[in-house]
Amino acid sequence: MTPAHLSPGKKGWIAGLREHLRRVVQLHDTPHSIAGGVALGVFFGFTPFLGVKTLLGILVAWVVRCSRVAAAVGVALHDVIIPLMPVLLRLEYEIGFWLLNHPHRWPQHLLVDHLHVQQWLHWDVFTTVIWPTFLGSLVIGGPVSLAVFFVTLRIVARAQARRRAADAAALDLDIDDFE
Repeated sequence: MTPAHLSPGKKGWIAGLREHLRRVVQLHDTPHSIAGGVALGVFFGFTPFLGVKTLLGILVAWVVRCSRVAAAVGVALHDVIIPLMPVLLRLEYEIGFWLLNHPHRWPQHLLVDHLHVQQWLHWDVFTTVIWPTFLGSLVIGGPVSLAVFFVTLRIVARAQARRRAADAAALDLDIDDFE
């Protein structure tokens, strides 16, 4: 289920993206810290570790001294593509499967309907499904998060420069009022 602030309804997905961008721009931190946090969040958003993506993003952001709030927002940005997650996870699995097999070959169709819950919790599922999907998420998430870093860095740096200019202009007006 798509979060209410990103659902294609009254506000729409574009409005949800703008709201996330507004939150990121308003953070009080360096542009590099904010951009790093968002990029880490987007990166972990691509991983197949459902349920712990946000915690992983925040933990790694804390370790590398990036904005933890921006990392959480970056993971939430990934929620925009929730309707495409089955396709994305399948693509990640196929890329990871291809990379892990020598000679390289594409996987056969992955049938999950015949598996029971007990089988999903078995170690073989990790080595045959989760590990290739994680490896594929690194291949896809790495370049995307790198691009997100530079785009976010530019947006945040410009917004902070505008905010500083506005603050300086406001201070100039206040000084003139007292003279």
